[in-house]
Amino acid sequence: PMGEVSPNILARQFEAEQPNQKWVTDVTEFKVAGKKLYLSPVLDLYNGEIVAYKTAVRPQYALVGDMLELALERLPEGAKPMLHSDQGWHYRHSKYREKLEKAGLEQSMSRKGNCYDNATMESFFGTLKSEFYYRESFDSVAQLQAGLDKYIHYYNHKRIKTKLGGLSPVAYRTRSAVA
Repeated sequence: PMGEVSPNILARQFEAEQPNQKWVTDVTEFKVAGKKLYLSPVLDLYNGEIVAYKTAVRPQYALVGDMLELALERLPEGAKPMLHSDQGWHYRHSKYREKLEKAGLEQSMSRKGNCYDNATMESFFGTLKSEFYYRESFDSVAQLQAGLDKYIHYYNHKRIKTKLGGLSPVAYRTRSAVA
């Protein structure tokens, strides 16, 4: 059951003043040992942190549905970020839209075929692939999955960003929470 397309509320305003204000999501694909692995993350535009993610060998609804559950579980009381995606069928699925509505999150979607509308997510995928995926070789999906877990942890907790004053996404978020 496919829903309508939501308007592009994000409108390329990729800055957020606080955590859990604007989230973006998408799905990317990896090839390993003749198989595919799909990654579905949610990124917080405040600090570039990967809030939650899920991997699966098939791009079924559960990939995105489970990722959304994980992301919603991490939300502090009262936080209701806008969640931006492309117009992929997962994001137009009635179950996905119902979950967003129930949690009070506003849905935003890129215009058709316009990758610039979700540039921050595309940029994360580019970084992930150039710093991790293209540099390693994997014998199995399980090995790639384990590597992704490690990389995303590194990306959130250790990888510094000039834009965040030389802090990692998590350090930036926790520092501002203390301030």
